[in-house]
Amino acid sequence: MLMFETILVLLLGATIVSTIAARLNIPYPTLLAAGGALVAFVPGAPRMDLPPELILALFVAPVLLDAAYDASLRDLADNWRPVTSLVLVAVGLTTAAVALAARQFAPDMPWPAAVALGALLAPPDAVAALAVLGQVDPPHRIRKILEGESLLNDASALLIYRLAVGAMAAGSFSLTGAVPTFAIVVLGSVAVGWLLAWLAGLLIGRIEDAPRSVIFQFVITFGVWLLAERLRLSGVVTIVVFGLTMARRTARPMPARLRLPSFAIWESATVVLNVLAFTLIGLQLRRILDALGAAERYRLLGGALLILAVVIAVRIAWVMAYHALAQWKNRTFGVAPGRTALAPPTLKGGVLVAWSGMRGVVTLAAAMALPASFPYRDFIQLTAFVVVLGTLLLQGLTLRPLLLLLNLPRDATIDTEIQLARQAAIKATVAELDGRDTPAARRLKLEYAEALALNQAGHDPREREHNALRRDAVAAARRAISDLRHQKTIGDDAYRRVEEELDWLEVSAGPAGD
Repeated sequence: MLMFETILVLLLGATIVSTIAARLNIPYPTLLAAGGALVAFVPGAPRMDLPPELILALFVAPVLLDAAYDASLRDLADNWRPVTSLVLVAVGLTTAAVALAARQFAPDMPWPAAVALGALLAPPDAVAALAVLGQVDPPHRIRKILEGESLLNDASALLIYRLAVGAMAAGSFSLTGAVPTFAIVVLGSVAVGWLLAWLAGLLIGRIEDAPRSVIFQFVITFGVWLLAERLRLSGVVTIVVFGLTMARRTARPMPARLRLPSFAIWESATVVLNVLAFTLIGLQLRRILDALGAAERYRLLGGALLILAVVIAVRIAWVMAYHALAQWKNRTFGVAPGRTALAPPTLKGGVLVAWSGMRGVVTLAAAMALPASFPYRDFIQLTAFVVVLGTLLLQGLTLRPLLLLLNLPRDATIDTEIQLARQAAIKATVAELDGRDTPAARRLKLEYAEALALNQAGHDPREREHNALRRDAVAAARRAISDLRHQKTIGDDAYRRVEEELDWLEVSAGPAGD
């Protein structure tokens, strides 16, 4: 019962923290990290131990699938150079630099353990960065670079992490043997992820109610990860390919009445997983700190702070170096033709990307997933939390002021593409109705013709007025049916049915302020 009560308190605290973060324009992972640090000093806090083999599946699989589903292959292709530089070079440099720093701090730390530490600290978490970036509307290209990095760097970093942990268990590491194995694992994971997405797409299109659809989505997410691990493939690569493929299937698309609640539940699940991850690592820290003397405690914290500085410095150095190389290439050879020619890299953009290196739940999960007998496990977990907390506080709290200071130009890419998509959708609707001459068809054609005219006019004030009037009308309708239920003229069955119809009308009007 104590554990259940603890979880309830944590979730209530997370709700309050998220509300405060939204009001203060602070990314909620920053306050969660601070809360996790406080948990470590709560007297009498219960222990929450999970098997290491469960932790990555529980915390990483849903987060990766959610990111893969939302990723844009077109934008990844447009920005493949900067994304690749962050996913491969930045991850590799961070892993190597952290491993060297760890060995300097603890010379008897085995190299595989040092590399595992570097790998789990290498991937930034874009949740915090995008939470801030969404508040100030940054250039589309920067947003997509960070989203692409957050999706793919987890795969590259956790593959290195897995090799390092395996080498530690085996007691040796052979590069000649690891490279072919690495290639087989990646190719096999891609194939299995694609095949499972094809099979899941056939099944999910036949589920017609929201509860079963959401349950199936979570079951298949964890099932894909566990199957990949059973086959000794990469759960990370398999999940990423699975999510990318599922997002682009066109056969039997999910209807809106299933998709809307699914998105809301997935967003809630991501917040819950972040809460549990920060809480678990906080409880682990209490055990670690209690077992240390004061002098040793400060020594390990000093080593963790040193590695925090290395992590931040390596990212800044590489992003700035890449920016200089890209500028030299553009001056020497010209800008490559294509969509990206419209948005060449800028120094301000480079500064923003360099400072968007906050670590998050993937780093914490990888640290907690280390076997109990892993060398320097306590120091690695302590360092992981210090780096996550340090980057979220230092960078997370200063990213918004930095954005305002840089004063980046407004990017209308998304607005332009939304207008284009709406026009195409409305024209297709009108064309579908052209051959029909019923009164209902004529009314619909008039309504869509007006919508097309408003959309072609851009941000027409009439559209905003139309949406505001619709929201006011829906509010009046809600009051009317509530009065009928209060007067016992209608029962709850009729009330809920009409309430659902009004919900759809309110959603079609968009959020307040649009």
